[in-house]
Amino acid sequence: MKEHNFSWGYTWTKTFLYSKGLLEKAKRRGAHRRKRERRPLPGMMLHQDGSMHVWLAGQPALDLIVTLDDATSAIYSAFLIEEEGTASTFRALMEVFGSHGLPMSLYTDRGAHYFYTPTAGGEVDRSRPTQVGRALERLGVEHIAAYSPQARGRSERVFHTLQDRLVKELALKEIDTVEAANLFLCDVYIPEYNARFAVAAAQEGTAFVAIPGVDLAEIYASRRSVRSATIIACRSTAQAANTGKPAARPFRQDARESAPISRWNPCDFLRAAMPWTLR
Repeated sequence: MKEHNFSWGYTWTKTFLYSKGLLEKAKRRGAHRRKRERRPLPGMMLHQDGSMHVWLAGQPALDLIVTLDDATSAIYSAFLIEEEGTASTFRALMEVFGSHGLPMSLYTDRGAHYFYTPTAGGEVDRSRPTQVGRALERLGVEHIAAYSPQARGRSERVFHTLQDRLVKELALKEIDTVEAANLFLCDVYIPEYNARFAVAAAQEGTAFVAIPGVDLAEIYASRRSVRSATIIACRSTAQAANTGKPAARPFRQDARESAPISRWNPCDFLRAAMPWTLR
């Protein structure tokens, strides 16, 4: 509408399409599920999820990994990848933590890379953390498991919007590679999406905590280095159990609000990896 100076409103257009039989009416929903109130401050809770979908014309289905804020619905990270897993989770978390700092909690499904679940559909076993779980514990970020699709309603609604709008935007721009799509997401789509759909937080301020002296870009340089960092954290805990000395405290517990955040821009990383000009 903005690009083509189309002045008819959404409701009028939808009603017109219904009258011409060009749009099917949505099925009647069941009983209304009361929405959980948003957290009052950015950084109190982040949602991370992946959606497998045919995002690019002529390409197989890909996972879109999205990390967003519960308080505002602002998307902090979004990128396409072949398959969701430990590597994509670390990549997303490094992007967000590097740009904003450490959040208080992360809300995810119970995928195998997030949690170990002994019984399908059952409760997670927190005594057997995954690599992601260990890293979040070391950083002092609470990891919350969702037990139903409805519990992830915030991210599910975002994916519903993206599967409609993002696919069309990528097709209009004639973008047909993962590298170009990820750069478009970083440079163009996410800023425009947040400007239009993000809401103001209930309270002023932020719950993000600065990360003093932590070079996230170096940590994320390779999967091996991330794994090594996790192993070091585990060894620290084991050493504490054997020697009686206290283990290193979580980064969030040691952080000071005045400490500078080690910032890096994922768009710069993508731009350096693939010179490309937006159409």
